[in-house]
Amino acid sequence: MLSIFELSAVLLSLSAILGWINHKFLPMPHTIGLLVMSVAASLILVAIDATVPERHLFDALTSALLQIDFSAVVMDGMLAFLLFAGSLHVDLGKLRERALPVGILATFGTIMSTIIVGSGFWFVAGLFGQPISLAWSMVFDALISPTDPVAVLSTLKNVKVPSSLEVEMQGESLFNDGIGIVLFTIMLLFASGNTGEQTTVSAIFELLLVEAGGGIVLGIITGVIAYWAMRLIDDYAVEVLITLALVTATYAIAQRLHVSGPLAVVCAGLLIGYHGPRKAMTDRTQTYVFGLWTLIDEILNSVLFLLIGLEVIVLRFDVTALMCAAVAIPIVILARSIAIWLPTLVPWSDSLMSKKNIPFLTWAGIRGGISVALALSIPDSEAKPAILAATYAVVLFSIIVQGSTLGLVARKTVLRDEKSKVADP
Repeated sequence: MLSIFELSAVLLSLSAILGWINHKFLPMPHTIGLLVMSVAASLILVAIDATVPERHLFDALTSALLQIDFSAVVMDGMLAFLLFAGSLHVDLGKLRERALPVGILATFGTIMSTIIVGSGFWFVAGLFGQPISLAWSMVFDALISPTDPVAVLSTLKNVKVPSSLEVEMQGESLFNDGIGIVLFTIMLLFASGNTGEQTTVSAIFELLLVEAGGGIVLGIITGVIAYWAMRLIDDYAVEVLITLALVTATYAIAQRLHVSGPLAVVCAGLLIGYHGPRKAMTDRTQTYVFGLWTLIDEILNSVLFLLIGLEVIVLRFDVTALMCAAVAIPIVILARSIAIWLPTLVPWSDSLMSKKNIPFLTWAGIRGGISVALALSIPDSEAKPAILAATYAVVLFSIIVQGSTLGLVARKTVLRDEKSKVADP
């Protein structure tokens, strides 16, 4: 059994080694390169496990990975820091200007995608001999429909798009994460058979209101307190410490109050990131605060994407589950495309959401570690292997394939449209 310190040393060392190899020899973005190499290494080790009798290295790695509760590490550890780091760099002023399309994508888009994916996955699973109830299919939809803010924000670093479209993607991914987790909680209650007072219409509405609304209110309150504390002093070390305390305290309080921790830290991060540099931070403080959170974002992203790839060693899927998982990829992409296209049919939507952005926004629907963490948190059941396989397939495809080609899609759609507007005003 490795200690927490030893596990951290192993993960950070692997991240550093693979990151160096990617930077030196491979043309891939950092996080995508880490994921590709960790998946490749995992598959090689799995092949060795199947063919070589003596496999001490494989057994040691498997034992170490089994010590890591991926769901807990992501949901109760990394997520708070990654969401705060991401929201800290979002322009709140531009986000307010695009509030309506962001709200439509984060709420209507997520719910519509959930309905479409659920129905499609339920039908396909039955065709491939994986009889999954509609309730469990809806659990899969709820965890896979929201775009992952960590994966989306990481990918956007390597893609140039108009600022209005970029802020839509940022806002959608940051806010639909909280909505998606609430939907997942509700669908899991139905699938687990915990029907009763918890699943009445009023109870579900109350859960949505308390979880989402409570998280937003908590984030605003803690963000304002931290902002005023930073405004009253000029000491970069203390102000950096305040931001660290803000993240950990806000997320911990949210868990105790049973409100949305992700939405709380996102709101706190948006507030500090927008108002802090204007009135509460000197240039020197800004350098340290934003520099620290940029490094935290890069380091945790590296470890998270490495862990996603290494989980292949622990997770084993049968052939039928893999076939079902492969079909889940086009279902999820089609559902997102429909969910984005439907709001553009409203007559007044032209000024808010352009039909020309549908291909790009569809391909930008990247899923990541949060979906895997939620899938792993599902109680053991007959449906879990198929759900886990489908989740993993969609996440790997979206990060590796969609993430690495998103720049090309942007150049072929969004940026080409921008150039035509300039050429023909």
